[in-house]
Amino acid sequence: MAYELVAAVDLGSNSFRLQVGRVVDEQIYPLDSLKEPVRLAAGLTAQKVLDDPSQLRALEALRRFGERLRGFDAGAVRAVATNALRVAKNAPQFLAQAEVALGFPIEIIAGREEARLIYLGVAHTLPNPSRQQLVVDIGGGSTECIIGRDIEPIVLESLYMGCVGFSMKYFPRGRVEKSAMKAAELAARKELQGIVRQYKKTGWEEAVGSSGTAKALADILELNGLSTTGSTGEAGITRKGLEELRSILLHAGDVGKLTLQGLRSDRIPVLPGGLAIMSAVFKEFGLERMTFSDGALRLGVLYDLLGRYHHQDLRHATVQQFMRRYQVDAEQAVRVAATARGFLQQLLPKSAATQQADAQVLEWAALLHEIGISVAHSSFHRHSAYILAFADMPGFSKMDQTRLSRIVLAHRGKLERVQEIMADSPDWLLIFSLRLAVLLHRSRDDAALPAISVRRGERGFSLGIDPDWLAASPLSAAALEEEGRQWAGLGMEIKIKSGRGKSQAAA
Repeated sequence: MAYELVAAVDLGSNSFRLQVGRVVDEQIYPLDSLKEPVRLAAGLTAQKVLDDPSQLRALEALRRFGERLRGFDAGAVRAVATNALRVAKNAPQFLAQAEVALGFPIEIIAGREEARLIYLGVAHTLPNPSRQQLVVDIGGGSTECIIGRDIEPIVLESLYMGCVGFSMKYFPRGRVEKSAMKAAELAARKELQGIVRQYKKTGWEEAVGSSGTAKALADILELNGLSTTGSTGEAGITRKGLEELRSILLHAGDVGKLTLQGLRSDRIPVLPGGLAIMSAVFKEFGLERMTFSDGALRLGVLYDLLGRYHHQDLRHATVQQFMRRYQVDAEQAVRVAATARGFLQQLLPKSAATQQADAQVLEWAALLHEIGISVAHSSFHRHSAYILAFADMPGFSKMDQTRLSRIVLAHRGKLERVQEIMADSPDWLLIFSLRLAVLLHRSRDDAALPAISVRRGERGFSLGIDPDWLAASPLSAAALEEEGRQWAGLGMEIKIKSGRGKSQAAA
């Protein structure tokens, strides 16, 4: 389904942002935006727990966003959370409240997925995206560095350093001292040194900054005459301008004493940390100038959402790439996926719809359930689950990966491994469908299966199977009996009904 209006919510470590866009001829035109300086990362305790005041600020902001999004279809809104919620130990508890406040699901995305979406947003705002670009996005809790051409990233990385964390650590209560600035820059350069060599080898034609820190620095340098105009007529960020701003901060000694034009009140507390990181970027990458792009994570999220409507879902490409990388038996994966989806459509009729979320997850799980064989055949489902949980999977959120991992882990063997899944979760339908499909395709050939009906009952599942086929397939019959014992261990049963109307419990 295509939408005229789409919206992205960015739960950043410094600010929460809402972007509403109008879709016209596969282009997105910004229509409305909201920003809330939540400074979520500032509420992370030493134990990596979000404190109550930061959660309260966040929930109040999300309620305001929720009011603006009232009436939007669920498919037209995507909300993503970044570094602060990646590291917060109490993120699951907070997200439960946050989703109620916003009214829409919220995904925690991995650092490299954040980098990919940032580049996608920036690429759609560049005057000449065919040039090779170095994009640097300094956020509240992490810094993303990407080299790309057109709308495709070539190399991307997310580093654990941001303007909020650095400002709190090196410039407490806004004090700016020379020794602290030097220490902050050295710490940032240390983080960058792990990627600089590869990035310089890849090369770029232009450096571009995105998001709040880059915008604040570009505005301050331009409005205070600290940056010279480049060949494009844009002031941007320059090495000389950063050095002059650094001197101004050190002379003031306290960010509260700054009287710079273009310095917004919400940016004051995190300016020194952002400046230290940007100075380190210029030094490590050998930059003299950086332009600024209005494109950022939220615009990238909108274009990624648009791509999903037009059947250009990056997640499908990622699944295919994983199948090749891990040398999956594609014929077996496809036959298991087709059978599993047929079962799910009987159990959950709405899953027959194109792009239905549960059906998509089941298909991806079926296509990838054997990737762990590339590690070791023994307990390969555990290896598969581990890869899906922790690998970089472009297009997938961390929650997507966790769900995929859980379903794949449960596709064979003991079901007690996933008994923590809530009783009313649709994941049980996906797990049942996948387990049954894998069991029936054990021979790994194209032999026709009998017509099998499946139903969900109050106490478990019932299967309608041709008794003659079952009698002629003792291996499958034994496997179904064992399957019944596994479900019985969770308090559920599997009943097998013959074509003559008789039924028996599988265990």
